[in-house]
Amino acid sequence: MRSVLSLAFVLALVGAAQGALASDHLDTPRVIADPRADIGDLYAWISPDGRRLNVALPIVGHDFSDRLTYAIHIESGPRYGATTAAVALSCRFPKGETECRLGRDLARGDGDIPRGLVSRSGRFRVFAGLRDDPFFNNVRGTRAAYDIAAKALQAGATTDAAGCPAFAPATVEAIRDQWSHTAGGPPQNLLAGWKPASIVAQIDLHAVTRGGPILALWATTTSRERQIDRAGRVLTGNALLGTIAGGDESSRLKEAYNAAAPADGERFVAEIEKGLGLYDGFDGLCGNQLLAGPRAEPHRYRALARMLADDRLWLNSAAHICTTLMSVETAALAGWSTAGDCGGRAPSYNAVNVYRSLLVAGDYTAISDGLSRDEKTSSDADFPFLSPPSPHGQP
Repeated sequence: MRSVLSLAFVLALVGAAQGALASDHLDTPRVIADPRADIGDLYAWISPDGRRLNVALPIVGHDFSDRLTYAIHIESGPRYGATTAAVALSCRFPKGETECRLGRDLARGDGDIPRGLVSRSGRFRVFAGLRDDPFFNNVRGTRAAYDIAAKALQAGATTDAAGCPAFAPATVEAIRDQWSHTAGGPPQNLLAGWKPASIVAQIDLHAVTRGGPILALWATTTSRERQIDRAGRVLTGNALLGTIAGGDESSRLKEAYNAAAPADGERFVAEIEKGLGLYDGFDGLCGNQLLAGPRAEPHRYRALARMLADDRLWLNSAAHICTTLMSVETAALAGWSTAGDCGGRAPSYNAVNVYRSLLVAGDYTAISDGLSRDEKTSSDADFPFLSPPSPHGQP
């Protein structure tokens, strides 16, 4: 199968490279227009003592808007996929003051102090100020890898009925090589020194587990008129929507996604399937992606597309060991032996490589962009977790 599909996948690679900057940064014209409304990343994990939920929400801008509400939605239920209660940590910044609410509990005052601002009922504390973003990504190496794949498709590489490209072994090796280097040299993190305004909070678990021990989190920025941006898992909205569409259509899809809720995820499943087909071929094998099957049928990637379209970070609050991205999902849907891990996304996670590995080869380690950590050392245990920024944005 070639011609139209091959052209589409060449466009997919160009679009994916342009959207590879970061977890959720700079995804549409509307959020680019106001960096203070642009969510960069969402982190959520259980404290090592098993008593608290830790969350962090870096915003692309270097300060907060007094016209926006920044919210982390926390849903709870008895098992994966079934939430029955919800509460939100909702923050505003009137006249430069931090004002955050969790249900009826309120924290108000100067949030830009390392020890945090403790709420009136003592159920949470919050920090709001500049921090180093622990997200790291070899963007230039990723773009070079996609260029190799695009050239192979232009040269005649075919795609199967599910949309997975068949790359020759030499192409696969070249993709891996480019992905783990930057301009032929050591891999470099494009976001080194990035210092976004960040909301960081530590919340007592009993305040967020009314529905059960399994948590699902997603974040939004909203004005009085509309929801502007949202984020859940790493990369889903930025890398898998509109990858085979033109620029205008890609922006339209991502704007619709940002304005929606996880409950609206079915609207985006078919589009996500197209992007998943592309990723499945990067290792030269089709059908070994997480939740995919060996048969080259049109809906080979539907199960994973549906899981990703429900773009929430899932955590098992009964587990206080947190090591693995999407461990709650893989335990529930694929039967992997990760049920004792909290899942979610802690600052220490190598989230991009794990995410890509699951999409390419159905495991946690198949793909690496050559980076394994951020230049700054964050903490999964010590509030406010994210490192203070270096002067002048230098790592």
